[in-house]
Amino acid sequence: MPNPNPLTRTTPLVHLPLLVLSTLFALPLLWLLLTAVQPREQVGKIPPEWLPRQFYVKVGDETVAVTPPVPIGADKLLVVPSEGPKRGQRLLVDPANYLDGVLEQHTQVAGRMIEARYPAQLVQTVPARFVMVKEWFLSKYTSREARVFYLEPNQVERRVAPVLGNYPEAVRALTVSEKDKARPLGELLARSSLPWTHKGDRSKTITFLTYLSNTLLVALLSVIGTLSSSSLVAYGLSRIPWRGRRTLFSITLATMMVPFPVLMVPLYGVFRSLGWIGTLLPLWVPTFFGGAFNIFLLRQFFLTIPSELSDAARIDGCSEFAIFWRIILPLSRPALSVVALFTFLSAWNEFLAPLIFLTEPETFTMALGLQQYQSQFGGSEWHLLMAASALLVMPIIVLFFFAQKTFIQGISTTGMGGR
Repeated sequence: MPNPNPLTRTTPLVHLPLLVLSTLFALPLLWLLLTAVQPREQVGKIPPEWLPRQFYVKVGDETVAVTPPVPIGADKLLVVPSEGPKRGQRLLVDPANYLDGVLEQHTQVAGRMIEARYPAQLVQTVPARFVMVKEWFLSKYTSREARVFYLEPNQVERRVAPVLGNYPEAVRALTVSEKDKARPLGELLARSSLPWTHKGDRSKTITFLTYLSNTLLVALLSVIGTLSSSSLVAYGLSRIPWRGRRTLFSITLATMMVPFPVLMVPLYGVFRSLGWIGTLLPLWVPTFFGGAFNIFLLRQFFLTIPSELSDAARIDGCSEFAIFWRIILPLSRPALSVVALFTFLSAWNEFLAPLIFLTEPETFTMALGLQQYQSQFGGSEWHLLMAASALLVMPIIVLFFFAQKTFIQGISTTGMGGR
């Protein structure tokens, strides 16, 4: 039977604003993922291109990826000298400089023009309509010389082809030492420093795995600290009656209005006096002292749990901690999942605190490692930076999809019974 109330009837127009907003939010992520699989020559083009495209030429039975074609512009000759400083090299010269198997070269030395002639072999006549392309290498750390081809423009084919090799190349690019970047990727990861083994050992190779392990360690310890401390405080503020708890709860909420930049200098002084600067301790130890937002979120959820369950447990002889551990926490899994997810996201993406408290590359987190790569090379290779950023974002997306049902349940039920 159709719904007679027109106000509750759903139409496509109702979902149109949601579709537009979701598209706007998805565009940056889509741009990130597409740029991560583009060749370096395509990144930063004006106008920008969305789809990753590469150039290819057919050389015999081999299909070779090449750089974008460059017009020759004038008739040239491709010759190989058999003598002289450029012996054996393929040179593109003007026809006027090559006559009867002899290449004439002019070199300016100390203000004088020196003329030299060397026997050379003609390899190819290159008309003005031809284009030049070079063999395309994924990595710039290669010992093999790129082959150069002079072809008709219609012999160069361009097609959509994602460069998935950008991801391992981005992992290699995050190494600190230029010497180490030329090593095989497996060897780099095997020699990388883990946060529980480095102890300031500069002989270890700092790689993507080092940054990733540091970030995971901080995120997991932050989740453990936040859940254990905030849930205990929230239980005391919601389930145990005592004088002044509302006042203390109001003061706790008031601390949310103090921004982190105001606390940076005092915290740095405290951690410096403790000898923690340059270690991961300042990033996760404070989470074991609770957080105002997480305490508020859990307190509101704890208030929705019927008090009769706690009273029945007390009659059976349970202590307050047993009630908290055996009754309240199992019933609060949706809210705990929300707190855990928010804490993990915050620790995973945190940049300012690691920038202030960490001083050595072997303790850097992923966010700080990416920033160091960008600033170290100035004109960053954006396709590799986007690939590394995509590797940083992917675990968060996967985690959200797995925890989506519990996350929505926790948000929707929090605060319904607050008082």
